[in-house]
Amino acid sequence: MIDFNNASFLKLKPVKNETFSSMIAEILVDGEEIIQSFQSVRDGVVFTTKRIFAINVQGITGKKKDFTSLPYSRIQCFSVETAGVLDLDSELELWFSGLGKVRFEFLSNADVKEICRAIGGFVLK
Repeated sequence: MIDFNNASFLKLKPVKNETFSSMIAEILVDGEEIIQSFQSVRDGVVFTTKRIFAINVQGITGKKKDFTSLPYSRIQCFSVETAGVLDLDSELELWFSGLGKVRFEFLSNADVKEICRAIGGFVLK
């Protein structure tokens, strides 16, 4: 489970959706599809058409994994900071009703505006 007092996922880089699809395939609901996937050293974040999965790989072997489902329907607001000239990372902060804030930091090659557009489309329905 995400520690919402320190809920940060840092240095996320875009990866192919196949990277995490086998891990979450059995917990996707009918009609749910992966939009974009990101990975830090071992952990991952997967944006689907219904929610965000935060995947925490645990232990020495990495066989133990924690999957936290963050539904778009619980997002109250979000904030995006794009990359600049000296600060090459982008940041996305999401505030979830009843849960708290989650912060994602993406490397410069991540299309954070596309992520923001997708979240806006799901939240503002």
